[in-house]
Amino acid sequence: MSLNNHSVCEKCNIVRNQDIHEDVSKVSFITDEDLREVYRLSTSGFFWLLGIILLYYGLNEMFVSLFFIASYLTSGYKVIISALKKILTKDIFNENFLLLVASMGAFYLGQFPEGSGVMLFFCIGEFLQETALKKSRRTIESLLSLKSDTVNLKIQGKIVEAKPESVDVGDIIVIRPGEKIPLDGVVVKGRSILDVSMLTGESAPREVDVGDKVLSGMINVSSLLEIKVMKRLEESTVTKILNLIQEAIERKSRNEKFITRFAKVYTPVIIFMALLVAVVPPLFLGESFRIWFYRSLTLLIIACPCALVLSIPLGYFAGIGKAAREGILVKGSNFLDLLVRAKIFVFDKTGTLTSGILGIGRVVSKSNYDEREVLRIAAIAERYSSHPIAKTIREAYDDKIDLDIREYVEFPGFGVKMKLKDVEVMVGSDKLLHREKIAHDVCEIPGSSIVHVVVNDKHIGFIELENKVKNEAVYLIDELKRFGVKKTIMLTGDDEEVARRVAKILGIDEFYARLLPQEKVEVLEDIKKRYNEWIVAYVGDGINDAPVIARADVGIAMGAMGSDAAIEVADVVVMDDNLSRISRAIQISRKTKSVVIQNIVFSILVKIIFLSLGVIGEASMWEALIADTGVALLTILNSLRILR
Repeated sequence: MSLNNHSVCEKCNIVRNQDIHEDVSKVSFITDEDLREVYRLSTSGFFWLLGIILLYYGLNEMFVSLFFIASYLTSGYKVIISALKKILTKDIFNENFLLLVASMGAFYLGQFPEGSGVMLFFCIGEFLQETALKKSRRTIESLLSLKSDTVNLKIQGKIVEAKPESVDVGDIIVIRPGEKIPLDGVVVKGRSILDVSMLTGESAPREVDVGDKVLSGMINVSSLLEIKVMKRLEESTVTKILNLIQEAIERKSRNEKFITRFAKVYTPVIIFMALLVAVVPPLFLGESFRIWFYRSLTLLIIACPCALVLSIPLGYFAGIGKAAREGILVKGSNFLDLLVRAKIFVFDKTGTLTSGILGIGRVVSKSNYDEREVLRIAAIAERYSSHPIAKTIREAYDDKIDLDIREYVEFPGFGVKMKLKDVEVMVGSDKLLHREKIAHDVCEIPGSSIVHVVVNDKHIGFIELENKVKNEAVYLIDELKRFGVKKTIMLTGDDEEVARRVAKILGIDEFYARLLPQEKVEVLEDIKKRYNEWIVAYVGDGINDAPVIARADVGIAMGAMGSDAAIEVADVVVMDDNLSRISRAIQISRKTKSVVIQNIVFSILVKIIFLSLGVIGEASMWEALIADTGVALLTILNSLRILR
């Protein structure tokens, strides 16, 4: 329980983590291509604003229109080229063609600010979403370089540095205190304590001895270990985790946007109607071709979906902005939709539903000692230890400790023994009491860590340490059920009894315990197959959660304490680790969806009314423009309500 080298190891861990963060920070998330896009869109925005200003001051409209055309071509040339290419491949009715029709219709009417503005703001929205996706992919690539570059390989009694990929099964590697285990293997020499929290989610350190299996990614805390390699690098646990993350991202495609689906139906219908209006009356009724051609153009202008093109993205941007104000990062508009539709929420336990830090559950006293005295004696014995459990005990006993301790002895993996004046004290695990042949009636309590306290060979009590459930976790589970979530499930690498206790406290429907990262992915895949008609969300924080977060329909990461891997692959990031933010994210998503649907219905209804008027000649192009611009303005104002 108490370890001399632990403080040194903690220092090593800090250095190691700093190195990792430095390596990640060196990865450039803004590429030269991104900068060129920023310059291009900024230039387009400059031309557009300059045109607005010159138009306001009454300059010649023909001259001012040149600035709007420059803005249009600067921001939209990729959209125009894409639309033309798809026309050549007979894929006409797509999002780009719809935008092209809308902007060209505005230009035809001389509404250059609207035509160029639609293109500019659409391209800005596209760039922001693509940037978020590319950033996530680049971070995953950078994580691959964070694996151990070298290992300490033991050859004929000598230790040499070698590349992990050059180590074969059966080779012996040496792991010093504070180092990360680079390859899966079995301990052949030494006894130590491992920090496994980043790999399995377990908060309590794990003791290992000769013959115990260890996995790559675990951190050696206390003593030198010699490990016989059982798997090559490409088969090791850390490599599998990183591969799972990449595979999950590749398998998870973006949802097709509403505007794209809408365009495939709406655009051909409107174009066909415009052709009928232009051709049928002159050919079959002997009407003036000029009049009906004008009406067909009016029809196209009325049908230009400027309100939809502007208000739908703006509605989602407002929802994303509102969420960001409240400490929730949503990495795309489609994830707002998916949050509303999610019917199954799957949670990691440690660090997500629980604090991830062991705290004092209860103190049990025996004989004539009270609970405060048992805690005091334990705190005195742990005075010189830097082990996490020792630190927890000292913090729980908040009084000053200033006593003369003699004959202090530590037993790694067991506990401590010392003398206080003429009193002999032992504090440690059940194994220490059995080794010292101390009679006691409680050995272990499933799901908890027990620290026994002995005075003069007499068991005077024990301290039970447990993971504390977050207060907001109870609130969130209740809120999810109120929102209509059908099932809540918990996945954890912890003991089954711990999982059962947490699930019971929170009212979680199902739980799966003692899972490795790859097993979590397998369980999630099984859940998705069993409930294939429902959207599945996963909430986690550690690197062991990253593959599952990436594979879920909606991956949610806890940002304050979460690993870089989990945060970068997540679709939604809660920046302050407050679980109640997830409930708020769902509320914002619902509001956003409601506003977007309002905009869609209102826009289409107004279009239908004015299309009817246009066909019978009761709406001119000017009236069509007013209707189109007015609807766009009203839907934009409606979208901005989300920010309130």
